Amino acid sequence: MVENISGCDLTIRIGGEAGQGMQIMSNLLGKVFVRIGLYVFINQDVMSRIRGGHNFSQIRVSSKPIRSMSSDIDILVCLDENTLNIYKDKIGKIVIYDKDKIKENQASHKRYIAIPLEEIAKNVGKNPKMVNTVAAGAILSLLDLSLDTIFSLLTEIFATKGDEVINANKSCIQAGYDYVKQIYKDTPLCKFNVELKRSNRMLISGSETIALGAIASNLRFYSAYPMSPSTHIMEYLASKQKQYGLIVEQAEDEISAINMALGAYFCGARAMTGTSGGGLALMVESISLAGMTETPIVIIDAQRPGPATGLPTRTEQADLLFVTYAGHGEFPRVILSPSTPEKAFYLINRAFYFTEKYQIPVFILVDQYFNDSLWTVEEFNLENININKQGMLSYDDLKNIEPFHYRRYEITDSGISPRITPGTPNQVLYVDSDEHNEEGHITESADVRKNMVEKRLKKITGLYKEISSPDIYPNENADSYIVSWGSTFGVIEEVINILRQKGVNIGYIHFSEVYPLREDIIPNKILKNSKLISVENNATGQFTKLLKTETGFNINNKILKYDGRPFNYQELVEKIKRILE
Repeated sequence: MVENISGCDLTIRIGGEAGQGMQIMSNLLGKVFVRIGLYVFINQDVMSRIRGGHNFSQIRVSSKPIRSMSSDIDILVCLDENTLNIYKDKIGKIVIYDKDKIKENQASHKRYIAIPLEEIAKNVGKNPKMVNTVAAGAILSLLDLSLDTIFSLLTEIFATKGDEVINANKSCIQAGYDYVKQIYKDTPLCKFNVELKRSNRMLISGSETIALGAIASNLRFYSAYPMSPSTHIMEYLASKQKQYGLIVEQAEDEISAINMALGAYFCGARAMTGTSGGGLALMVESISLAGMTETPIVIIDAQRPGPATGLPTRTEQADLLFVTYAGHGEFPRVILSPSTPEKAFYLINRAFYFTEKYQIPVFILVDQYFNDSLWTVEEFNLENININKQGMLSYDDLKNIEPFHYRRYEITDSGISPRITPGTPNQVLYVDSDEHNEEGHITESADVRKNMVEKRLKKITGLYKEISSPDIYPNENADSYIVSWGSTFGVIEEVINILRQKGVNIGYIHFSEVYPLREDIIPNKILKNSKLISVENNATGQFTKLLKTETGFNINNKILKYDGRPFNYQELVEKIKRILE
């Protein structure tokens, strides 16, 4: 359990138009905070346009671990006038804005800090676009933090661009820092309860942890068509192709992407594809192909609000039932949905285990909030990663099979047939998308059809034994439990800590291995003695429906959010309290 936040907990919101460098600024500041030993969570709120509109990037920083966003705004940086107009009545502490660009009567606003951001950027950095760098220096001044770490970072980030660019950015940082020191005479906004020192923690996005987990698991081939919010997974993997010897293919569409990945896995290479809901709709026929041919495949579905194009840059957990039933016919599958970036790193490895051992499609369900947010994580432990391939016949196994008598779809007690790759000496591999016999030849026999359906479905028995139970805290005896899945874990964990510190006997039951669901997946003692409250980022309570279908148990109390935005901990505390009262 992460303890509830105590001491200094600060939220910085940087608002402006698309193209004004808000994400660059928040990522830079976030890395500074992490390197000096603080914890950071950064979330993005962007419109689906290249220029204009209102976007913001929000940094939450604390001396204690955090994994969720806050509704508070302690420092607001206005890169345009619209941002000030939107939030001027919601500011708790400090507003920074360009005094030459935004006209604001400061007389009644002691906390408003007017800085000639663009003028400094032009005069000092010789580039008006460096206003975000000037503002970054101003924020560090408000917090009374040294510039040593950010100067070191700028040297690293712009190493390939030369000293002129590095020095221009450093000068802008220093100018913003000094300007605030001259005009802001109050005590620093926050004194963090931490010994400031170099930290080995990482500030990393959900997309990057998914990609790194796949690389650590010996991914060899990734194919995809760009579709937010999955695109950054492909971009990150592409940037590591030469370093790790993998192939990344941008396909002409999602149908090609999944078929390429299936072909790669059929030939023995660990393969994965990724998309969002609209792209997954195009992949459905090939998902069934994987089910019939029993070809391993790992599929990332980075959810965003639908139907159709929906809200391309927003978040939702609304593809669960779609993924559960995607594909014509009946065949098993596994659905995993990481709760944290650390969990994602190891869960990708587990996805490859399941897909290879059981020769079924395995889905990783994430979402825009998870993929695009930046999280503070500890070092990953590669000793927990297993790169051994599952389900492949070894050379010694093959010696025990008479030449040319290998049966790709041999009926076994587990439903799992021995697997080889094309070109295996002295054996022939037959695979067909039509129904087939044990050798892989097309058949229309009623008996063979019945036996093959039952063979494939037998795998579910093995999966029931291997699917992990949900994380339950406390193990028993709480009066109420929040039931949730996927990316909502961080905010729920924080909310539970807050409520328990206030004397509320409440816990959580959180699922990262979402499907298949055993009938006893939630302990009977909890079902009998505790009130359950479902929390989901969708409109119909999809996990609640799936839980009822698979286990027969219904959760009547639901907290659902479907406006395209994630939960913040303040709103969730209030909604849970209302249900309990």
